[in-house]
Order: sequence, then structure tokens, then C-alpha cells
Amino acid sequence: MKNKKPKGKSVSYAKWGYIFIIPFFVVYVLFTLYPQFLTVYNSFFENYRDGLTQVGPRFVGLDNYKALLTPTSSGSIDIIKYFGNTIVMWIMGSVPQFVFALLLAVFFTNTRLNIKGQRIMKTVIYMPNLIMASAFSMLFYTLFSNVGPIKPLLMQMGIIDKTFDFFFITISVRSLVALLNFLMWFGNTTILLMAGIQSIDESLFESARIDGASSTRVFFNITMPLLKPIFVYTLITSMIGGLQMFDVPSVLTNAKGTPDRTVMTVIMYLNNYLGGSNNYGMAGAISVLLFIVTGILSVIVFKTIDRDKG
Repeated sequence: MKNKKPKGKSVSYAKWGYIFIIPFFVVYVLFTLYPQFLTVYNSFFENYRDGLTQVGPRFVGLDNYKALLTPTSSGSIDIIKYFGNTIVMWIMGSVPQFVFALLLAVFFTNTRLNIKGQRIMKTVIYMPNLIMASAFSMLFYTLFSNVGPIKPLLMQMGIIDKTFDFFFITISVRSLVALLNFLMWFGNTTILLMAGIQSIDESLFESARIDGASSTRVFFNITMPLLKPIFVYTLITSMIGGLQMFDVPSVLTNAKGTPDRTVMTVIMYLNNYLGGSNNYGMAGAISVLLFIVTGILSVIVFKTIDRDKG
């Protein structure tokens, strides 16, 4: 007669996993999902303050979106102009940022060079990312103002004259915004690209060198294709951050986007509606349009990468 093993009660710990993630979902719903829903909801309402008088909330359908996309007396559509300003300044800062970060990442991960003091150098290039953007902007505003040290120095070198003002010429203000964004973020991009390169199997590089491949060929045929996923990630996150650009141009132009609103960004435009009249309807519509544009650009990037893979 066979001895039957006593049946014991099975213990399941699966429920504890769900219990531990409940706080995350509670925080997500309260501070992310609900505000997003409220933003979309407000975009269909007229809801603002005119002096001491509260107007609305009153349902107006798509009127807020129509107002944003209606040409002004000058014939231009403000929201499109500000999207253009934002994208141009992001490109001006991100292109050199990615090029410089990629060169540094390759430089630091090259085992043949055996670079000493890498930790110190990595810390130094990452430090600007730890400084508040507003403080960084105030520093550069002081340096490039009419009473700052940069203008007299350039005047002595004969590059500019006394009438030159960095903050009243479009290309100079945009260049300063791009420069600050470059300095603040190239260190973070370098660290991410370094992590991507170091995750590539070293045997691939060794095999290529044994076969006589040059460093340039190894870079373009091995490093870049395998680095593509992390490169796409940094590109998308950089683009999302660039479209939300606010603090740097706001500090440099005193939130006016001068000269002639050529430095006005989408978030600065949104802040104008929230700052004075608390116009939640128009601000919500701008936020929704920003979300749509960000989504479209992200899809374009992913589709482009998929096409390259094919």
C-alpha cells in the first residue's frame, strides 16, 4: 500500500506584489492621470478671470482651439510661430549636444587610450546638469548684459560695437538659449551614450580589429547600429524636454520672448494665459496641442528608425 503524502496548503505571495504597487498607482492617478484628464476637460470650457470677475466655466466646445489656430491681424498664427521658435532653438542646442556627447562617449570608452582621471572628468561634464536652469540663465544674463564683462571684451577685440545688444538681436538670443541648453544637457547625454557603448559585446570590436577594420569602420558599422536604441531614447527625451522649454528663454527675455516674440516658446505662451487671467480653457487647449505635436514627432522618429532597420 502506497503512502500518500499529506496535502499541504499552498502559500501564494502574489497578492503582496499588488499591495506594494498600490501606492504608486494612487500617486499616479492623483498627480498625473487626474490632472491630465482635467486639462483636456478644461480645454472645452471658457474659464478665466477678468479683474475681480470670474467668467465661466462655460462649455464652448472647440472655440478655444479655433481661437488658437485663427490668424492674427498680422496674418500669422501665434501658436504655430511659437512652435517654430521652440523647435528651432531645440535643434540649435541639440545637434551640437549629440555630436559632442557622442565624441566624448567614444573617447571615454576607448580601451586603447587608457585615459586616467575618467571619474573626475565625467563628474565635471555632468555638473552643469545639477545646476538650476534659472540660476544658470541669470549667470549668463549677467555675463552678456550691457554691463557684463563679455560685451566690453568683444568691443576691445573689434568684433562688436557699442550699439550691439545681445538681447535685442534674434540670432544672438536664440544662440544663448541653445548654448545654455547645450551646456546643461550634454553631460547627461554623454553618460547615457557611454552606457550604451559599454553594453556592446567587446568581442564584436575584437573580431573587427582582427579582420583589419579601421576605427572609423568599426564606429559606423558596429558602434552606431548597436547604439541606435539608446540614441533614439535620448533623442526622444531631448525632444520632449525641448518642446517644454521655458525657464532659460523666460529668464533671458524677462518672459517677453523678445525681440519681436522670436524667442517666445509654447510653454511661455501657455504661462501668459495662466499668469494673469488664470485662463484655464486656453491653457488647457495649448497643453493638448503640445501633447499632440509631441506624439506626432515621436511617431515620426520611431517610423524613421523602423524604416532604417528595414
